[in-house]
Amino acid sequence: MLDAGETAQETLLEVNNIEVIYNHVILVLKGVSLKVPKGGITALLGGNGAGKTTTLKAISNLLHSERGEVTKGTITYRGEDIAERDPAELVKRGVIQVMEGRHCFEHLTVEENLMTGAYTRRDGGGAVSADLEMVYTYFPRLKERRRSQAGYTSGGEQQMVAVGRALMSKPETILLDEPSMGLAPQLVEEIFGIVKDLNEKEGVTFLLAEQNTNVALRFANYGYILESGRVVMDGPAADLRENPDVKEFYLGMSDEGRKSFRDVRSYRRRKRWLS
Repeated sequence: MLDAGETAQETLLEVNNIEVIYNHVILVLKGVSLKVPKGGITALLGGNGAGKTTTLKAISNLLHSERGEVTKGTITYRGEDIAERDPAELVKRGVIQVMEGRHCFEHLTVEENLMTGAYTRRDGGGAVSADLEMVYTYFPRLKERRRSQAGYTSGGEQQMVAVGRALMSKPETILLDEPSMGLAPQLVEEIFGIVKDLNEKEGVTFLLAEQNTNVALRFANYGYILESGRVVMDGPAADLRENPDVKEFYLGMSDEGRKSFRDVRSYRRRKRWLS
């Protein structure tokens, strides 16, 4: 019998050496490769403009609306090439993206927003109602606000609506883009805690893009760090948390304490990191 660590090694999603170009001239991703194992939380880390959102949109086939396209490499899900799949078809296959910035239907109530996530399902009203109650179990605040217009809820509640709406599609894998953006630290911890619970109790696989490296590496199993459209480092989250380069440039600490970038050793490390 396999233990949990071995089970997690089954690869659901594989991105192999992809390049993405916008407007036929702007090269954004430059040979990005990553694997997302079944039942895990994989973090895609990096600063603003590193290429995290573009990677997620390449997977979910949402690039064309922004004049972007994958020009090299392959993207497979359960071993099948999904590069030309319609985004709606990917949702039916269990892959759904939660967009950066939440994007609720502001004029609909919280519950109406959640129900839109079940639009593609064909397994009956009873199953949908059961999943709605499951969402309310994980997000009790949404049950309290179920009749409120989504546009008048807080940023944290809208993020909960966005994740809950994705859950209503009965996903196998959720691509979660910048879940901490614009939220207070306490809410960030709450959202990530719920993500961890959904992963462990419901078996949902997550690929999350996040600038908050410190939080992401505490909840993820494995991480990839992007800079300027390239993967510059990857490894188990616990190893990345202890890596001196990650500590210095993403966690704001180093073995020698605070120091100036003019320091020779720091300069050399930075040159090695960005080369």
